[in-house]
Amino acid sequence: MASPAESSELIFYINGKKVVEKNADPEEMLLGYLRRKVGLTGTKYGCGEGGCGACTVMVSRYDPVQDSVQHCAVTACLLPICSLYGAAVVTVEGVGSTKTKLHPVQERIAKAHGSQCGFCTPGMVMSMYTLLRNKPQPTMEEIRETLEGNLCRCTGYRPIADGFKSFCDKQQCCQNKEDAGRCCMENGYIHDQEEDVSEELFGTEDFLPHDPTQDIIFPPELLLLGKKQDGGQLCFQGDRVKWISPALLKDLTQLKAEYPDAPLLVGNMTLGGFQSLFCFKQRFEPDLHRRTDRLICVTGPKVNLNGAVYPVLLHAGRIPELRAISRSSNGLRVGAGCSLSALKDALQRGVEQLNPEKSRIYQALVETLRCLAAKQIRNVATIGGNIMSADPKYDLSSVLAAAECKLHIVSTAGVREVCLNEEFFTGLGETALRPDEILLAIDIPHSKPWEFVSAFRQAQRREFAFSILNAGMKVVFRDESPVVESLDLFYGGVGPTLVRARTTCRELTGRVWDEKLLAEGTQLLREEISLSPTAPGGRVEYRRTLVLSFFFKFYMQVLLELKQKGIAISVPPLEYLSALEQYGTELPHGHHTFQMVSEVQPFTDPVGRPRMHQAAFQQATGEAQYYDDIPAVQGELFVSMVTSTRAHAKIKSIDASAALAMPGVVTFIAAEHVPGQNRRLWFGNIEELFAEEEVICVGQIIGAIVAESRELAKRASRLVTVMYEDILPVFFTIEEAIEHQSFFEPKRKLERGNVEEGFEKSDHILEGNGHSTLYYLNLIQLAVICVERSTGDIVTKKFFQVWDPGVLVSAGDPEDEAVSLTVILSTVPGELYMGGQEHFYMETQGVIAVPRGEAGEMELFVATQHAAYTQEVVGLTLGVESNKITCHVKRLGGGFGGKVMKIASLSAITATAAYRTGRAVRCVLERGDDMLITSGRHPFLGKYKVGYMNDGTILAADIIYYSNGGCTLDESSFIMEKALLHMDNGYKIPHLRGRGFVCRTFLPSYTAFRGFGGPQGLTVIESVLHEVAAKCGLPAHQVREVNMYQDESSLTHHRQLFSPIDMLRCWSECLEKSDYEERLLAVQRFNSSNRWRKRGMSIVPLKFGVGFSKAFYNQGAALVNIYKDGSVLVSHGGTEMGQGINTKAIQIASRILKVPMSSIHVKETCTGNVPNAAPSAASFGTDAVGMAVKNACEKLVGRLEPIRKKNPEHTWQQLVVEAYCQKISLSATGFFMGPHTSVDWERSEGTAYYYFTFGACCSEVEIDCLTGDHKTIRTDIVMDMGRSLNPALDIGQIEGGFIQGLGLYTIEELQFSPDGALRTRGPSDYKIPALSDVPHILNTHLLTNAQNPHSIYSSKGIGEPSVFFGCTVFFAIKEAIAAARQESGLSESVSLSSPATAEKIRLACQDTFTTAASSSEGGRCRPWAINV
Repeated sequence: MASPAESSELIFYINGKKVVEKNADPEEMLLGYLRRKVGLTGTKYGCGEGGCGACTVMVSRYDPVQDSVQHCAVTACLLPICSLYGAAVVTVEGVGSTKTKLHPVQERIAKAHGSQCGFCTPGMVMSMYTLLRNKPQPTMEEIRETLEGNLCRCTGYRPIADGFKSFCDKQQCCQNKEDAGRCCMENGYIHDQEEDVSEELFGTEDFLPHDPTQDIIFPPELLLLGKKQDGGQLCFQGDRVKWISPALLKDLTQLKAEYPDAPLLVGNMTLGGFQSLFCFKQRFEPDLHRRTDRLICVTGPKVNLNGAVYPVLLHAGRIPELRAISRSSNGLRVGAGCSLSALKDALQRGVEQLNPEKSRIYQALVETLRCLAAKQIRNVATIGGNIMSADPKYDLSSVLAAAECKLHIVSTAGVREVCLNEEFFTGLGETALRPDEILLAIDIPHSKPWEFVSAFRQAQRREFAFSILNAGMKVVFRDESPVVESLDLFYGGVGPTLVRARTTCRELTGRVWDEKLLAEGTQLLREEISLSPTAPGGRVEYRRTLVLSFFFKFYMQVLLELKQKGIAISVPPLEYLSALEQYGTELPHGHHTFQMVSEVQPFTDPVGRPRMHQAAFQQATGEAQYYDDIPAVQGELFVSMVTSTRAHAKIKSIDASAALAMPGVVTFIAAEHVPGQNRRLWFGNIEELFAEEEVICVGQIIGAIVAESRELAKRASRLVTVMYEDILPVFFTIEEAIEHQSFFEPKRKLERGNVEEGFEKSDHILEGNGHSTLYYLNLIQLAVICVERSTGDIVTKKFFQVWDPGVLVSAGDPEDEAVSLTVILSTVPGELYMGGQEHFYMETQGVIAVPRGEAGEMELFVATQHAAYTQEVVGLTLGVESNKITCHVKRLGGGFGGKVMKIASLSAITATAAYRTGRAVRCVLERGDDMLITSGRHPFLGKYKVGYMNDGTILAADIIYYSNGGCTLDESSFIMEKALLHMDNGYKIPHLRGRGFVCRTFLPSYTAFRGFGGPQGLTVIESVLHEVAAKCGLPAHQVREVNMYQDESSLTHHRQLFSPIDMLRCWSECLEKSDYEERLLAVQRFNSSNRWRKRGMSIVPLKFGVGFSKAFYNQGAALVNIYKDGSVLVSHGGTEMGQGINTKAIQIASRILKVPMSSIHVKETCTGNVPNAAPSAASFGTDAVGMAVKNACEKLVGRLEPIRKKNPEHTWQQLVVEAYCQKISLSATGFFMGPHTSVDWERSEGTAYYYFTFGACCSEVEIDCLTGDHKTIRTDIVMDMGRSLNPALDIGQIEGGFIQGLGLYTIEELQFSPDGALRTRGPSDYKIPALSDVPHILNTHLLTNAQNPHSIYSSKGIGEPSVFFGCTVFFAIKEAIAAARQESGLSESVSLSSPATAEKIRLACQDTFTTAASSSEGGRCRPWAINV
């Protein structure tokens, strides 16, 4: 059948309303369509690649194969609207609203405090809503599986799970296996021993009942349309692409013959004739900066195929044969268009119905599918697309190949059958199919009695992540014997295609399944499965090790089954069996306790009570507005940045002519177009808006394209040609910066006592494991002499001039100076490297600039934590006064420090575009560009030398901190100062010296991130304590305890007075509540009885400074207006970004004014209302804003008091009206002048902080020594919050910070190419913690009877401190590794850098497999990624 010439009408429904699109664009994705054409902005853009779940919606269709309506949660960013013919879409707006009625899902996530910044909340709601549409009373496992594809950066997931657990059938609980007979669904109770302590953060008694009959019905018209089956074709013609969707298989084969090069799509995947794509994006980098994406990906809201536009797309989603699943006596035939979710369900039914011997293949596939992608992805991704993608990272092919599955291929020539094996895949993204052929179905056989099949995978994150390595293995034995009849070992991830270990399999066939086979198989695999040191993806040694580890696991699994059958030659040791267990993933749960308010406090006074986030309902319904939700201004334009592809080069020329020639492109702007200052000074360092003469990092902004649409602006920006001339030197790492002596000023130092004297008095000196020895020569020259340990021979010598002992300043020639005798000998210090971290706020950075056309006025609707700074930078850039620039901030979808500095430059560029065009301009960074341009947390290298006594008491420590600051200063010097100010944590070290150096490199400049250097400074000293404990052979907690500050009046190392009493209380309570001593013994028992699984525990204290060390930032301002109807409007200088600053401000105003919270509103942060506000940062926002609001309200109460005394019977509104009539001002400003803080760096003293927040945290982990995988079993946190203003919000901040810290210390790994280009630019590459990463048990306790006289109502700031607690998981992992190494007869001391990824854990657990996998290849090679 020839393709139709005319476009069809696209008919579908959105939230129960019919949509008829007469000119549907095949390139349009559902996300963009909903947000911009329909105006439903509750569905959010988070990543554009299906990796975060923020854009989750429900799509319902009538399925003629099953004769039923199917409801699926899908990611709208990956769904072309043309695929929606006959479908019904439900968005969060269609579920419920505050204007009509909330749905119970929306109500419960809000009331359970599961919404902080709120940006992820609509996606969470839609995932859960879809589950309830399919199963009104789900199990815990179904909830877990449903939420796995939804990322949250704020809450730590626990409150979300708590809210949604309430939908479970209570008869099924407790599914989390709670102790003491108490169900995990019971939210709270009062402790018997402490009557004023509560666990109840929310009540369930008032929850709306769930009534499925009230949900939107599937439109009857679509039901009739689905049953009609007229066999007609659909055709949609866009500007560049035609979409053809046949309903019959014969028509599809004819179309494929007519258009052999056309991608064939099903569920945004392809089934034949072309390189097909899984729903995630797979990166390939012929150019290290300009990535190209194979198969279907998304650029903004548009379909993008392999970076090219294809004139014809064939859609096969309407072909029944492709979705059919049929059973036979031999197995399962699955249509290639069958979704992975449907496949998993069918296989699971098979496992339940068949005996275990026949279902082994099914079991292996189910286990693989459980971890493969997320529910939203599996609902649209297909088995055929997974196979035809021909990417070895996609896990199914290795298992299907091992199972000897058959593929049915169809074309106009007929049907043929091929075996799925390594020969089917001819190259990366290529198969043996002809261009005109289509994958029709896959036969999955039953397993035979003496056939054993297993699947293995290891990824950066246990679930919802591409595998680093996957394997499918099958062995067949001669009947009732341990002799191998046949063996198949398939690996994905060790080459461009699926790899079969042919030689190994051949050599082991006919052999007995015993230890000799294992040994020879290991050796054969080592020789056969080769991986070049320069292999794409890196992790070469790790992947080699996994090849062997997986084989060992398979050997053990089969050996155990043979034992059960009674024919095993050898018996697996009991201590080996835990290696065969899979880590389960359960919904997190735990206890959270807080001190209740006094009984005498009026019930109407909300301060100190757990209150819901004031915008939680709006966030749960999608009504909460973020900057990109603001409707377009008439004539609005869009800007897209042109960024550097070189790290250090002169700009020879910029040619934007090709871009400007595109219809709809308005202009190109660069440095010469800036009306004011393109360069500005920042603490003596020049910051450029646009690069003028040279670029100093990959990702630096050179110019910007302004166009009529965001897609056009993005496409045009790629056409701007920049010619470069490379400049040397160029370097990226801390070590290289030290070598080049490339540091920002100022260098900082803090010192207490006399470090050298402390070393002399110490019993031991902690020495590093390096090969170099440092000799100080007359304290003028420094010789670095590298010694070969085995021979003692001097290998190399280097001489440097020294500025200060231990610090290299400039190289010198030893021949030019008289070298005297060595006077001081110092060994290489211990060290700890901490990698950086991406903010990954769910809402990317952006701004809308609206010129007002009069006197240079401009309004900006901007996502910033520091509106005043953005106002200042925009004013300088435009050459106008700040009073002409007004910044509005309603709320942020997460900030974490990343929206303080960089957004100011983006705003200035956008404002320049608006100034130049005279039209409103919108800037919305795509996720990849956001990660590239804005950077994140600083990588740190800490080097230390420590003197300690036999009992673990530390007498002296000399620590040097190096941070990678990137190419410009940003806030790096302040961050280094905070690291130094926190280097003592809670330990009194008599002789302590710290020096800090910010390295200048050719990377995008690093910036503020939650904790602001505190976590890095704290972690290094904790590493010192950890190593000292190991050297002394003492428990780490004992060494920590003996070194803690004890005196009620103590001085920090910078001589700030404080009391550690509450810190010590937190420590003691954490030990008690975590059952530390008893569980530590249990860990030791576990380790002694398990060879390949090890556990570790760690507990740390915390002393964290709150406030700004720069005194001028310690201020707050507010404006409070009372209206005649009695309502109150509060404006303040803080930014609401999920921390609940608005909620707490309302609580404070409610207490002072004695009006209900419902009568008080916070509209937005605006520089026109509250000028010169400090940034919302340093955990100081509520302190400053709260005091200012309190001050303003007290002024108003003072004015109203005379009227109240005269009219005691008046209601609040009557008082207000009377005051108005008496001409009393009902508006007041409030101001808080915070403490004077400062540090004299020359004298190493000063009151750096307002006060300290204290805490303690204990975590227990388990590691898989064979793969490096780990699971956090339990975490207990005790935090001193003073008197919490809102326990629900504060516990949410504590847990959210901890989970963010867990990511920092374990899985969040940024990778840079050797050329300085960021490789990890989206959720498919960069993994933040998901639901599966949260500790199974997470207990959080607020310290009782704690006070803080310095802050608002004795509360304390909590936004940043708990990030550091993630290090407890890191150090617990180190303990587990030490146990593994001890069992292998190795030194327990091991260098482990942060994050402790699966790769690092596995390689640290050295054994025969790591030894066999280690490379013997000599010479240097170009690494895939570098540690910057």
